[in-house]
Amino acid sequence: MCQKPLVVIVGPTAVGKTGLSVELASRINGEIISADSMQIYRYMDIGTAKVTLEEQNGIRHYLIDEIMPDEEFSVAQYKELADRYIDKILEKEKLPVMVGGTGLYVNSVVNNVKFSETVTDWEYRNKLNALAETEGNEYVHKMLEEVDPITAHRLHVNDIRRVIRALEVHHFTGIPISKHQQESLKEPSPYRLAFIGLTMEREWLYERINERVDLMLEQGLIDEVKKLMDMGYHRDLTSMKGLGYKEMIDYLEGLSSYEEAVEILKRDTRRYAKRQLTWFRRDNRIHWIHIEKSDHKKELIEKCLKHIAEIGII
Repeated sequence: MCQKPLVVIVGPTAVGKTGLSVELASRINGEIISADSMQIYRYMDIGTAKVTLEEQNGIRHYLIDEIMPDEEFSVAQYKELADRYIDKILEKEKLPVMVGGTGLYVNSVVNNVKFSETVTDWEYRNKLNALAETEGNEYVHKMLEEVDPITAHRLHVNDIRRVIRALEVHHFTGIPISKHQQESLKEPSPYRLAFIGLTMEREWLYERINERVDLMLEQGLIDEVKKLMDMGYHRDLTSMKGLGYKEMIDYLEGLSSYEEAVEILKRDTRRYAKRQLTWFRRDNRIHWIHIEKSDHKKELIEKCLKHIAEIGII
């Protein structure tokens, strides 16, 4: 099988993926595919640290502003679109560069996870949603633990949408979703990967996260959340449960003070970054680049180019 070239850049939030990827794409005649589960939503710009038109610097970006905040979007849909856009970029004789921190999205593409054998069972899904409402997320998570402990261990108890999806797959196929994923790993990836991970000292990363939250607030995060609520988007939507949105909704609805909301957002973003690093460090294909405070972007780009050249993509 002839593998298609694909550059992938991952890492925790606030590590600097966006700026580096745009510069890198300009050096290798690339176009960028976002692997961020929040940047797919329209009107959600500040809280998702979405790349602006100015920051894109003329580089075409895909899977940003793809859907409305009240639309459902699955990992299977992401893989289908990402694969399609990769082919589109290659047809233009450019290099696809996938960039983001949503591990499930990245894995669905680079590991060739197959979703076609599973279908949606709305009746069963609605039953599980009702159970979560009446009995709590822990009850439904416990159900998953009984049939698929591997996936249950991986998914947070409050990630109810994915917990329910995993139960749905088991209910319909009789096979745990973790087994489906393990089987997919036995097949070779359709891509020749230059898989790059960005990391830095945790103390500095947390400092950058705190500064990013402060910047979001200065840029008008609260007004963005107010506007979304005025448009009819409410806290129960998957999009509005994202970092930055649920905390500001609590503040706007009087469930927390401004100071509490900001501190919770910073804390939960730091925790999210830690989970991202844990996820990606399990993949031994990733070539890690440790960023120091003294590093210049040019040096980091050269390190990325060196690895891509070693893989034989450029």
